[in-house]
Amino acid sequence: MSAIRELLAKAVSLNASDVHIKPGKEPVFRVRSELTDSGFEALSAEQVSAIVDDILPPHIRNRFEEEHEADFSHNEEGVGRFRVNIFCAQNAPTIAMRYVKDKIPTFEELRLPLHLKELADAERGIILISGTTGSGKSTTMAAIIGEMNRRHRQRIITIEDPVEYIFRDDQCVITQREVGLDTLSFQNALVHVLRQDPDVIFIGEMRDQISIRTALLAAETGHLVMSTLHAGTCALAVPRILDVFPEAEQDQIRMALAGNLYAIICQRLIPDVQGSVVPAVEVLINTPTVRKLLEKNQLDVISAAIETGGEDGMQTFNQAIYKLIRSGIITEKEGMRYATNPEQLRMNLQGIFLDEGKRILST
Repeated sequence: MSAIRELLAKAVSLNASDVHIKPGKEPVFRVRSELTDSGFEALSAEQVSAIVDDILPPHIRNRFEEEHEADFSHNEEGVGRFRVNIFCAQNAPTIAMRYVKDKIPTFEELRLPLHLKELADAERGIILISGTTGSGKSTTMAAIIGEMNRRHRQRIITIEDPVEYIFRDDQCVITQREVGLDTLSFQNALVHVLRQDPDVIFIGEMRDQISIRTALLAAETGHLVMSTLHAGTCALAVPRILDVFPEAEQDQIRMALAGNLYAIICQRLIPDVQGSVVPAVEVLINTPTVRKLLEKNQLDVISAAIETGGEDGMQTFNQAIYKLIRSGIITEKEGMRYATNPEQLRMNLQGIFLDEGKRILST
């Protein structure tokens, strides 16, 4: 039992997604995307330091002392599991905790487009889930892996920092490795992962040249690789990957992506009319058209390909948000806040649709 058990229990009871603890202020919850006071007394720097000492795993302590920040998972028995980031600000520790639900969510529960279940049938290539921090990337990835686990006999290896959702074998054999606990680093784990007979490899985040090169190599040798990426749209995900490499190598990496990319999913969580949140999902599938654009380095045209690729299962954020507004799930006001192109969305809601994507592709 940790020193903050009561605080975490209240957060879970309120369906809070995050808990924020800093010296001199009462703890704060994030509930339905809004910051909410917890009702607990403000904590001193000494009290926060005591909490850090209580929950910090032994294998992380040296790293935290040297780097003044650490990521790990914390399991509060009888309450739940949390992804934790501890960092220093003004020479005092601060804690951010993300609640990770025990149950692997389904597509239906998350209200994800059901045709995305087909991603669980992919046999090779790279599937990326992108979005900003807190957009639900890890949860969507868990839903895809859960779907695989129910439907296929596969060997899945995950490399995470830290491990979030805990998977239990159903049809699949799943091994989850946590950086710092089960392996020294992402790099160490990636060096050996292809020798561990995986069918599917989940890399917690595409964060550096080593993880991207390993993903491309694994895909080229017939594996399915899944990972997350910080990018605001599907079209921005590719240049985000290329920017990791020196300019002299970018063409080679871009061609490798053209040949091995399977799909990119990007999402934004939007407040709905019931006081919860719903994902608006942009979808890019590596169709022959998209592959040609990647090969020719016409990255600025990818958004047009997504807009016109509905028959292949693609959609832009604007198209996803339009459907959510029309179905009454979100308000027009919220849709405008999160739309990539609010003016275009406003025209669509008025019944005006311009074939801008087709025009761009035809030029």
